[in-house]
Amino acid sequence: MGVTTAVDAAYRAEKPQIVATLIGLYGDWDLAEDCAQDAFAAALATWPRDGVPANPGAWLTTTARNRATDRLRRDAVGRSKLRQAALLAHSPEPPDQDHFPDERLRLIFTCCHPALSFDARVALTLRTLTGLSTAQIAQAFLTTEPTMAQRLVRAKRTIAIKNLPYEVPGADHFPERLASVLAVLYLIFNEGYDRNSGRTREALDLARMLTRLLPDEPEPLGLLALMLFSEARRPSRIADGVLVPLELQDRSRWDRTLITEGVAVLDRAVAKRRPGPYQVQAAIASCHSTADGTPSTDWAQIAALYGTLRELAPSPVVELNRAVAVAMSEGIPAGLALMAHIEGLDGYYLLPATRADLLRRAGRDTEARTAYDEAIALAPTDPERRYLAARRKEVS
Repeated sequence: MGVTTAVDAAYRAEKPQIVATLIGLYGDWDLAEDCAQDAFAAALATWPRDGVPANPGAWLTTTARNRATDRLRRDAVGRSKLRQAALLAHSPEPPDQDHFPDERLRLIFTCCHPALSFDARVALTLRTLTGLSTAQIAQAFLTTEPTMAQRLVRAKRTIAIKNLPYEVPGADHFPERLASVLAVLYLIFNEGYDRNSGRTREALDLARMLTRLLPDEPEPLGLLALMLFSEARRPSRIADGVLVPLELQDRSRWDRTLITEGVAVLDRAVAKRRPGPYQVQAAIASCHSTADGTPSTDWAQIAALYGTLRELAPSPVVELNRAVAVAMSEGIPAGLALMAHIEGLDGYYLLPATRADLLRRAGRDTEARTAYDEAIALAPTDPERRYLAARRKEVS
């Protein structure tokens, strides 16, 4: 393994824990992120000369911790934090962490502090756990990079002002953190799904562990089922660098083992008779995954499920998806009429992309071209842009 590969591997495997360790010691999120970054830069400079250490994680953690210590010694506030860290290091009663099956899951529960707003705790956890850029997190939240940057700054300021402890919660605090933990896992999955990276498998593993940690909770099961249905379809989602829409995907390439597991997991969730947004989304995904093709898909059932979802978790994205389902079950004009009232999706490429698709199906080519142009300008990835450009040619 080359040095660059070793550093990349260590970055993915060790960075979340290094950042978490420094936050736990000093309570300073910016300091933790900066010093972790410094440690990886030091690795790139040192390892080619000295060789990759036997324990890269320990080397990086020690380096990051030394950088933090050096910085804190330079001012009075920093020296106070060093004294607090020394006391914490000798605490006679460390928190019980045995109930967590995985370090990453422990970190997610720890970051999702209920004193922060829902969006703030999810964004902060994504930044700490995954190393996603502010721009990538903003994209996941359908907002702008400056807005997300301000949100992260406010969250860190709240932690500092309220002196919130960075500590592993006990099992009695799981319920108040569960919704944001689920949101973090789903955003990790979606980020990997959109970019065809290995993060989908990581999110699936974490979701499976969460269902074992909280076996009586139906929503983790719903989220796991939703991920399984999506992952099953991923092999046929992109072909030759072009996005393939659901209706054109080669269903023989879908992973039937994952679909079967998804159905079973969803059944377990539904049996608990406490419906939630992830269970409803999984039920919608099940309708798509178990149908033989688009014509035989139960669009009326999907439209009804989106009606339920808009009551449980209303959002403009849900309204957009419901409009598509209504268009497929009741006719294109009905779907376009619903879309005309959707607000709050400025800059979201799927809004003009969906409108373009419905207009194309209705034979309104001139309006479809305009909508495709708008969608192409907003699309975040090359496969999506290529697909939209190909569809635009059909109405040129």
